[in-house]
Amino acid sequence: QVQLVESGGGLVQAGGSLRLSCAASGRTFSPYAMGWFRQAPGKEREFVAAISWSGGTIAYADSVKGRFTISRDNAKNTRYLQMNRLKPEDTAVYYCAAKRANVVTITQEDYNYWGQGTQVTVSS
Repeated sequence: QVQLVESGGGLVQAGGSLRLSCAASGRTFSPYAMGWFRQAPGKEREFVAAISWSGGTIAYADSVKGRFTISRDNAKNTRYLQMNRLKPEDTAVYYCAAKRANVVTITQEDYNYWGQGTQVTVSS
């Protein structure tokens, strides 16, 4: 079983930055793709970004393209989401997810393991 733990969330003013981390532990497997999703109050969970094992394939939601950067450090079993120029509409619980296949997809049903989430709140 793989455990994913997110950290780095918090309260930030609009225009600010945060970096989320997701640490994997347990019976990790490789190679595998990783993704970040988010769920705002009253809304369904949505795709944010995803990255392949090597980092050679990356996908972003249009709403975060140019502001967010996904990366990973496989030696540390950790992946990151650097969020810049944050907007109030970025307020959500952010989840990291892993899938057993090394194929970048944007569909949450494709992901097998999920973290508990970390809250990001952007004030106007």
